[in-house]
Amino acid sequence: MVRELKEFVKSSSEDEVKSLLFQILLKISIEEQTEEELGKDLKKTYRNFLNNKYEQKRLENEKDYKVVHIVFGDSSSGSLKNTLKDLELQDKEKVIYFSDNFSIGPIWKLEEDIGLTHRYKWLMNHINLDEEYLFNYQNTFSVTLLKIYAIPDNVRINIWAGENSDEQTALRFVLFLLGNKTNDIFLMNTTTNYKNHFSTSDFGFLHLHTGGIAPDNLRGIYEGNRTIQPLSQEERKRYKNEWVELSIQKNYLRVWEDKKICNVDEDYYDEYIINTAKALHTERENKDFMKSARLIGEVIGNLNQAIGDQYFEYRLIHLAIKGVFEIEGVPKAMRYYSVKLRETY
Repeated sequence: MVRELKEFVKSSSEDEVKSLLFQILLKISIEEQTEEELGKDLKKTYRNFLNNKYEQKRLENEKDYKVVHIVFGDSSSGSLKNTLKDLELQDKEKVIYFSDNFSIGPIWKLEEDIGLTHRYKWLMNHINLDEEYLFNYQNTFSVTLLKIYAIPDNVRINIWAGENSDEQTALRFVLFLLGNKTNDIFLMNTTTNYKNHFSTSDFGFLHLHTGGIAPDNLRGIYEGNRTIQPLSQEERKRYKNEWVELSIQKNYLRVWEDKKICNVDEDYYDEYIINTAKALHTERENKDFMKSARLIGEVIGNLNQAIGDQYFEYRLIHLAIKGVFEIEGVPKAMRYYSVKLRETY
């Protein structure tokens, strides 16, 4: 193992070594950490470094694909992989995805290690994610970055993104990362394409996110866009510059309005959550406790954004701390507790 470590360090670039050193020093500099917590953090950094080097070695031997698809979210990735399997393209075309929601949390300097660490800490302290997800978050994010940087120059790149702040923010981030690539890059706007290819007389629900589109429909969108033109250099530069503008902001919530990403305050939806709870109490003709999942489901169901339940649970707990809601149970996950508005509301 010592010999392998020496080889990994020897084969690392100057930037990689600086990045590793920065991560170690940053973790040591956190004063409120106990020695036990520091030890765990350093072990995570060690494992992440090894995993990244193993991934680099694997990618060096994986250069035979002709098309790479970049998507955002586990559901989007699963649906697209099923689509490629149906088309018998799973061995010729590769799917790279971010398991994240770019609508929420800080994206300040996300293209740098300091920004990724900042985002991870915010998610750890604010969003009710399971421990395993948080443990793997930084590593999987870094591995996805490696996969993007390792895309060969002769490969076509398709980026799938719907009309929502999650995918549109991620789209700009990825185009920034691909800034020096000479590949042809194609944008698959799933919201627009769904309307154009599958419009029906009873079309009442607009697919805001690629993850909500069935594999059969994704196949129709893919086959219907084989002859589209790649993004021009001007378009790529515009998206890249828009990311630069986004990444200097320190907001924690983004929404999609008037065809653009808008930074808003953390409490942007607090009043909406309260009003939804009032409506549910009225519907039930009482002010008894209701399952938090019921309230959050109602909030998301009537929202024209792709924000995600984790953010609304974070705000619900915050409102409870402020005294707006009462909680019954333990808020470690939505199924474990119920809420109700206090009498004064």
